[in-house]
Amino acid sequence: MFAWFNKHAELVVVILLGLVSVSTAYTSFQSSLYDSQMAGAYATGGTFKTEAESLYLEANQQYVQDAQTLTALDELNVEIENTSGAQAALAQAKYDSVWSTSVSSVFAEAIDRANAETDSTGTYVNPQDDQAYLDDLFGAYDAKDAESRTQLALGDEYNARGDKLTLYTVLMALSLFLLGVAAVVKVTKTRFILCAMAMVIFTIAAAMTAMIPFVGVG
Repeated sequence: MFAWFNKHAELVVVILLGLVSVSTAYTSFQSSLYDSQMAGAYATGGTFKTEAESLYLEANQQYVQDAQTLTALDELNVEIENTSGAQAALAQAKYDSVWSTSVSSVFAEAIDRANAETDSTGTYVNPQDDQAYLDDLFGAYDAKDAESRTQLALGDEYNARGDKLTLYTVLMALSLFLLGVAAVVKVTKTRFILCAMAMVIFTIAAAMTAMIPFVGVG
């Protein structure tokens, strides 16, 4: 084997250098593409996070307004039940006005369900604890926040893959170094050992690189 290797050593080293060089370039390029994918995912996730926070603030503001509306309705209801005549009629008119202008259909249904449960159990039930009401109010925030977390998690995944490819690029560069040394060494055994070491390192790095999904340009 050494005789054959000694006869074709230069050709073997040149072929191996070409193979490892192309593979190193490919791995490095894939790493850079994953860095771009990571940056894009993080940017999208950050945008979604900002939108989610805006939706949350909007929903929370409505929640606070609904709490104030509910308090006003409760006060007017007490006034209706404890007065009579013109005063009760005026309180009822105010109640109807507040209800029609400040209570959404979803909130109205939540109030009706809470009142029914309060009557049946004898324990006060807060309409704002109603799940359907909360889902309607904060549903858009929850959906956008989930999209944000998905994109950020994707960014983390791309980052991990890019880091792995960077490591594999370094290993392939080490293989290139060993092959470069082998190209100038004249002792056949030493040259063979260097080539063998280079190819073992390269094979491991190439196998690990093949396990990383391919990323296309664009």
